[in-house]
Amino acid sequence: MCGILIVFCNNLYGQKKVEFSGQLSGLVNYSPNNDMNMFLGTRYIPELQFNKKLDAISDLNIEASLNVSSNLLFKPFYKSVTTYEINPYMLWIRYSRKKIEARFGLQKIDFGSASIMRPLQWFNQIDARDPLQLTNGVYGALFKYYFKNNTNIWAWVLYGNDKRRGFDLFISEKYQPEYGFRAQLPITKGEIALSYHSRGVSLNYNLPIDNSQEYRFGVDVKWDFIVGVWIEASHVKLQKNIGILTNQSLINVGASYTFGLGNGLNTNVEHMINTIEEESFTFQNNNHFTAITLQYPFGFFDSLNLVSYFTWKDNSTVVMLNYQHQFEAVTGYLMGYYNPTNAINLPDNQFINAFSGFGIRLMAVFNH
Repeated sequence: MCGILIVFCNNLYGQKKVEFSGQLSGLVNYSPNNDMNMFLGTRYIPELQFNKKLDAISDLNIEASLNVSSNLLFKPFYKSVTTYEINPYMLWIRYSRKKIEARFGLQKIDFGSASIMRPLQWFNQIDARDPLQLTNGVYGALFKYYFKNNTNIWAWVLYGNDKRRGFDLFISEKYQPEYGFRAQLPITKGEIALSYHSRGVSLNYNLPIDNSQEYRFGVDVKWDFIVGVWIEASHVKLQKNIGILTNQSLINVGASYTFGLGNGLNTNVEHMINTIEEESFTFQNNNHFTAITLQYPFGFFDSLNLVSYFTWKDNSTVVMLNYQHQFEAVTGYLMGYYNPTNAINLPDNQFINAFSGFGIRLMAVFNH
């Protein structure tokens, strides 16, 4: 695929403006509470970029990347499971002008004010525990228009997507178009945005109804005072009444501050309410989550990061402690974690490989 793209770009524009890069990662995980307690994983994401300046105010960009992974889950000298996958990671073409941008293909769409638990995580699977922030993309077209006062509007049409994203209760109907928009406006000391999305969903809970249209409404506000403060909320409503899963509301309130301790301790705290209900906004079936991230840099090459979630309903805690060191060509990560054996109802992310109980993980990442 990469070779075909190089030939296409060179023939079309007659100039060699192609850049090739990649990310190679490998990890070893030990989780003693699991039957198969050892995990070895490798991943390579080769990326090809083409950039062309069409005129003084117009640009054309192309990006193509693959996700090549192999995993081995095993109990030494007893049993093992091996998997291999090759999938497109990102594959898009973008045209941008002074005030407009249009992007087509497999791409990452991300917006919102929250940083840990994200009600507006409608189109990706980014996990705060993942130091690489990897996610599957979505197939579609995204358009943006920028005004002089920093107001911007987004519009999108998606097609061919069927993976669960964020706090989704259902998966999308793969061959039914999805569409939506977002308007983001500046306010005093911050910004506010309204978002909307509509899609068809497959009702995968053995219900008598196979599918339904789903409507999403979102609002997020962020202020930058001495302390950064944000509110992010979404409401998801099915067109058909299927009982308690007909409506879902998520409300997140968070704050960020860097304490003047040593090199600076960056702290993010969020509290989120997740409710599902037959009638909108009754808030009778709530689940409360509290999350915190701490980041402390020891210098240019070392840092310590903590990510923790707590769910009030069953008093469950998730903890990920990550020490990072930058070598000359490789970044190393030493991670210790705890995940409860009962599900904590966090968004699914196939890249984080969360095992139950206590565990330790070593990861090395090489970027070229």
